[in-house]
Amino acid sequence: MDCETCLFYEIDDFEGPVCTVDMDEDDYARMMQNEHRQCPFYRNGDEYQVVKHQM
Repeated sequence: MDCETCLFYEIDDFEGPVCTVDMDEDDYARMMQNEHRQCPFYRNGDEYQVVKHQM
């Protein structure tokens, strides 16, 4: 899973890449403790992949 393909990944003109998920400290701590560090909020933002899945 790559943040750059996530629906919640945005480029901010001032801060650069930003995750826009509304995540609290507990969610972040759980994600960092996961040995694979997979984000539970990841959603594929690739519109072509989503459409291909619907066909």
